[in-house]
Amino acid sequence: MHVLIATDGSRQSLRAARHFKSFADPAKVSEIIVLAVTRPLASVSFVDEISADAKAPKPLLSSSFKAEAEAAVGVIAAEFDDWQDTKVRTRVRSGTPSAEINRAAKVSSIELIVLASGSRGLTDTVLIGSTAQRVQATAPCPVLVVRPAPRARRPKKKS
Repeated sequence: MHVLIATDGSRQSLRAARHFKSFADPAKVSEIIVLAVTRPLASVSFVDEISADAKAPKPLLSSSFKAEAEAAVGVIAAEFDDWQDTKVRTRVRSGTPSAEINRAAKVSSIELIVLASGSRGLTDTVLIGSTAQRVQATAPCPVLVVRPAPRARRPKKKS
């Protein structure tokens, strides 16, 4: 089976990769492509929250969206280091995330796309739409969308 794992550099995308790994049979997965897509001409194109340098402050002019995307795909790929018989490749593309994810899936004969939902918050979903929804609507194969874990509710204060 050929699998594509999409990351936007969020902790939720790392959680999606780990969720897939928790139930997948490494003997049946021959190849994994880890893909990050940067948006050209965006003011905040790619934010890496998962690599070792993610917490280090970066001067705005010296930060590179591509470098941050490469760091994020490296972290996701490293999750599968213990799958010896599975070939893991990394890719960084530029464009509209949903279109590039589906294009990569078609070109590479992907049989399953894995991605996170809700990783950037409600504001981004309302303003630009959900990448997960767009991928699901036009994907050439099944899509595993990993939703965020529900937040624990605080007990209401008695008045």
